[in-house]
Amino acid sequence: MSLYLVVFIFLCYLALTKCIFYRHGKTLRKSLKLVLNVSSSRDTDGADIRALLVTAHPDDECMFFAPTIIRLVELNASVHLLCLSEGNYYNQGDQRRQELLNSCAVLGIPASRITIVDHKKLPDDPKAEWSISLVSSTIVKHIRAHSFNMVLTFDERGVSGHANHTAIHKAVSEPLTTLTADWVSLSSPPDCCLLSLVTVGLLRKYISILELPLSWLLPSCLCCIIGSRGYRRAAMLCHRTQLLWFRYLYITFSRYMFVNTFQIIPQGPKNLKIY
Repeated sequence: MSLYLVVFIFLCYLALTKCIFYRHGKTLRKSLKLVLNVSSSRDTDGADIRALLVTAHPDDECMFFAPTIIRLVELNASVHLLCLSEGNYYNQGDQRRQELLNSCAVLGIPASRITIVDHKKLPDDPKAEWSISLVSSTIVKHIRAHSFNMVLTFDERGVSGHANHTAIHKAVSEPLTTLTADWVSLSSPPDCCLLSLVTVGLLRKYISILELPLSWLLPSCLCCIIGSRGYRRAAMLCHRTQLLWFRYLYITFSRYMFVNTFQIIPQGPKNLKIY
C-alpha cells in the first residue's frame, strides 16, 4: 500500500510540474509588471524591459542566471551583461573572455551588449576583497548609460558563497548615503528595480528539476523557469576551461540550471530611485 502511495505522490508531483510549465508564461509577465511597476492595463513586452545582469566571472551567466536570461530574451527584452572580471585566476583570462562571448551568443545576448571589466582591484580571487565603491561606481555608469529599469545580481550569500559574488550584492544594497558619489550624481534616470538571485540550501540546490514546485510555491518577486530545450542552451559547454568533473555534476543536478527566483533588494521604497 505504501508503494502505491509513493507512486501516487510522485505522479501528482509530475502533474504539478507540468502545470507550472504551462502557466509560467502568464505568471512571468504578471511578476514583471509588479517589479517594474507597470500599469496592469498594459502588456509587458520587451520594449518595457531594459535589464542589466551583473556577474563576477565568466560562466556565472550560465551557471546561475541562464533561466532568467533565456526567458527575458524570449520576451524580446533588452538584456545586457556586466561581468566584473575576466576570470583570470588560473591565467586563462583571454580564453575565458572568448568563452563568455560564445556562451552569451548561445543564450541570446549579442557581443555589443556585453562588458567585461579588467581591473587590478577586481581580481578573480575568492580571497580578494573587492572595492565596494569601485563596483558600485561601475554599475552606476552602466545604469546611467543605458537607462536600465532592472538590475539582476547575487544575493548576500552569492549562491556559492564566493566572496566576489557577495561583494556585488554589498555594492548595490548599501544605503545610498554610504555609496560612492556617483550614486547621487545621476540626472533624472528612470526608476531602477534591483533584484537578487535567491540562494537556497544544499538539498534544494541539488535536486535538479524536482525542486521546481518548491520554487513555484514559495514566495518570490520573480520566478524564471526553463524546460529541457532551454536547459540544453544553458549548459556550460561553451566554457571548456571550466568543465572539470564536478562541474558536470553541477550541470546535471543544480536547480539553477532550470529555475531562478529573485527578491527585491531592500532599498527603502519598492523600486530604487537614483537621483
